[in-house]
Amino acid sequence: MARLGVNIDHVATLRQARGGREPDPVAAAVLVELAGADGLVVHLREDRRHIQNRDLSLLREIVQTKLDLEMAADEAMAKIALSVKPHLVTLVPERRQELTTEGGLDVAAQRDRVQHIVDLLHDGGIPVSLFIDPDTNQIKAAHRLSVDYVEIHTGRYANARRLKEEEAEFEAIAQTAKLAYKLGMGVSAGHGLNYRNVKRLTQIQEIVEYNIGHSIIARAVMIGLEAAVREMKAIIS
Repeated sequence: MARLGVNIDHVATLRQARGGREPDPVAAAVLVELAGADGLVVHLREDRRHIQNRDLSLLREIVQTKLDLEMAADEAMAKIALSVKPHLVTLVPERRQELTTEGGLDVAAQRDRVQHIVDLLHDGGIPVSLFIDPDTNQIKAAHRLSVDYVEIHTGRYANARRLKEEEAEFEAIAQTAKLAYKLGMGVSAGHGLNYRNVKRLTQIQEIVEYNIGHSIIARAVMIGLEAAVREMKAIIS
């Protein structure tokens, strides 16, 4: 049965819009777990636009399932991760002006820098995942870095406007997942997934976890957080 990781960044985004204390992503994490999610995902960005250091520390204390920390492949961020000790760190590309992460980490082009951060985290006992595009060359590059997991970027699949484009992206995700699994890495998928487009990806047996945020939080505005999480969990199961 596939696992569901719920990204709660947008709960913090709503809080930061007014600079107050509500809604609290820590409270949201409790509800998400009660609804049956298998883990929580947060992205601690360099500009701290949503999740704050205090959120991360509190989440590490209260999360009972798994806390996946997304962060840039940066030494300063690695030091924060080593002090907090999340269950998993996912290295992602990051640009200040982007609204959300726009693509996968180019592991092949940044091998030395990424390897340094992977080694720091591994030395601290933290498993590492890389957020990468559905590209077999990136999978091979990730394998050479000895990472534990890869998360396949599903943004192009989710944003496909024509059936032919969707078919091509689905096939790329499937082939990438199969190769990663064959090379001994755990496989997850995420970005742009919602209650309609995630169902087809469940045909790819190598994908064992889906990390989904925006669509769940958006649906929660209408029907409540617990109900939104339960609905998504039912779809991927």
